[in-house]
Amino acid sequence: MLILSIRRLGMAADGFHLPFTPEVERATAPVWDKVQGHVTPMEWRAQAPLIAAINRLKADKDAVILAHNYMTPEIFHGVGDFVGDSLALAKEAAKSKARVIVQAGVHFMAETSKVLSPDKTVLIPDLRAGCSLAASITGADVRLIKQRYPGVPVVTYVNTTAEVKAETDICCTSANAVQVVEEAARLFGADRVILIPDEFLARNVARQTAIRIIAWQGRCEVHERFTAEDILEIKAAYPGAEVLAHPECPAEVIEVSDFTGSTAAMNDYVLTRKPKRVVLITECSMADNVAADARETEFVRPCNLCPHMKRITLENIYEALLYGMHEVTVDPAIAERARLAVQRMIDLPPPAKPARYDLVKARHHVDVELI
Repeated sequence: MLILSIRRLGMAADGFHLPFTPEVERATAPVWDKVQGHVTPMEWRAQAPLIAAINRLKADKDAVILAHNYMTPEIFHGVGDFVGDSLALAKEAAKSKARVIVQAGVHFMAETSKVLSPDKTVLIPDLRAGCSLAASITGADVRLIKQRYPGVPVVTYVNTTAEVKAETDICCTSANAVQVVEEAARLFGADRVILIPDEFLARNVARQTAIRIIAWQGRCEVHERFTAEDILEIKAAYPGAEVLAHPECPAEVIEVSDFTGSTAAMNDYVLTRKPKRVVLITECSMADNVAADARETEFVRPCNLCPHMKRITLENIYEALLYGMHEVTVDPAIAERARLAVQRMIDLPPPAKPARYDLVKARHHVDVELI
């Protein structure tokens, strides 16, 4: 508790005090303008010096920070050089010219950055920032699956370890899963595809395509907790609110939502359509980050917290940069094979129209084969 109290007062982990000076206030004023609806003034006096220090360190260390949509607002808007969903961050990792990449996200994202940028130093502020979905499957599991279904293409969600990606044919994200499944079937001349490890994503994809889906029983602990009853209660309490759900949610949640798409698709929906009132059925910080750019929209927040994402803080980002702490490495043999699967995804042509889940199709039941 003492350490936490010191940090909240602006004391870095090494004991060096980072004061809230007029210079810091001026340097961070644009960030404060964005996050002031989500951060209290007292919190800001501790956060602003760290934001200023991190942004100076990035220049000194030739580093960039990749910040996922589930980062808290002071990280997302304050220090993220590239922000977005897993697909966007994977692409930025591949294009970045910086010598150091700091992954403000979870471990599988840092591994993906390392796979795509093997000559760069990739840091994660907390090595314990894992993922329940990534932990649900191993490379050995995938090898056994391929033995059971010889010749069937394997599409692997990016929310997996490098070891798992190395055993796959092509990766996907929630933004392009339908496109990737159909492309894999075309390339392999197959009428069925293995889509792992998220069971709910697989079930929702199955309702969008004629390709038969073989699925694994992995789940995201954030999205699996939402229920159709939750959504109906929200709609009753907030008439007219538009409900946007992530495709990692159970199919019955998708059925009663107004829109389903990746975090990037949710963000685009809000910023372009400007709904009067909206509900984002995903991780808590997503709504805060979108709300900072969509001030005319009222956000109802029935979110679930990701404990793994929340391990990433301004304090440990600062420490990681200052000391080069928590480097993420991937065995070169595994990285080479994983890179092929990720790069195949990146090299796909953009879809003819923005990816979104057809909610009419989503209401039709389509069986998947569970492994």
